[in-house]
Amino acid sequence: MADQRAIESDPDFHVRRLGAHIGAEISGIDLRRQLSLAEIEALVRLHAEHGVLAFPDQDISSEDLKRFGRYFGALTVHPFSTNAIDAPELIIYDHKEGNPPPRNDIWHSDETFRVCPPMGTMLCSKIIPDIGGDTVFCNMGAAFDGLSDRMQAFISGLEAIHDFKPFRSMFKDDAEGRRKLHHYEEIFPPVVHPVVRIHPVTGRKVVFVNPQFTISIKGMEEHEGRWLLERLFALTSTLEHQYRHRWEPHTVVFWDNRLVQHAAVHDYYPRRRLLERITIAGDRPLGTADSFPGLNLNRQKVPSLMESKERAKRQHEID
Repeated sequence: MADQRAIESDPDFHVRRLGAHIGAEISGIDLRRQLSLAEIEALVRLHAEHGVLAFPDQDISSEDLKRFGRYFGALTVHPFSTNAIDAPELIIYDHKEGNPPPRNDIWHSDETFRVCPPMGTMLCSKIIPDIGGDTVFCNMGAAFDGLSDRMQAFISGLEAIHDFKPFRSMFKDDAEGRRKLHHYEEIFPPVVHPVVRIHPVTGRKVVFVNPQFTISIKGMEEHEGRWLLERLFALTSTLEHQYRHRWEPHTVVFWDNRLVQHAAVHDYYPRRRLLERITIAGDRPLGTADSFPGLNLNRQKVPSLMESKERAKRQHEID
């Protein structure tokens, strides 16, 4: 743990924990000004340890938000979101009557369909409905810690396949839509990530699968992999590992995609909810050194057809 006493002793930078396992509020800091190296280093540690940092009373501009994000890494462009025309790294969420929020927003870590998913995401509230619109977070490091030793040993060393599946329905089922979909399939083919990743700052083990983007366990029979994934997906339901953020206007929330999952609650619609978001580039997830002993996840009665060297050719291979 970082030495928070030194940070809290500074009246311009106060840390208040929001939950036993996740979340901290940072007050007494003005995100409109340049931050010192010491402040940035402290925020890097707190972000990795608490998973979610909330900065209240931040009436900042889009430029302020982007500058704050760049302290922690390069900003990325989400390929399937409502990006600002003049600044594609800035995402605008302006949901109201006639422009509903997406139905596919379920528990997830952002953009794990990338080879290098983002390390963090920042969301800044502008207009908040009087009822609803919370965001819920879950600490997946605490989720791993809560598993039995046997289950921890079993899932360590496994790999899962991630895909941009929730965005596929955005492409029209016509020639142009299929062409565009194929274009993005070339850019973002299914990618393999460890089921348990090591957090690059804290060294903590984190369950790194989510129901939005994870589609299978590599090398496992589909029914076995689905059984395991459903149980790992359900880890987000442990209330003690959650933090539910009730938005107020002019709040910045900065969460760690390497440690937490999140889900937006859409109970405010058709009331208006306007937020701005940026996403910060990350590195490739690294798994544990442990591997399931004698890893052989796919015991078939009959060898795989496509892997057989002497198999007969199929018509599509001849054409």
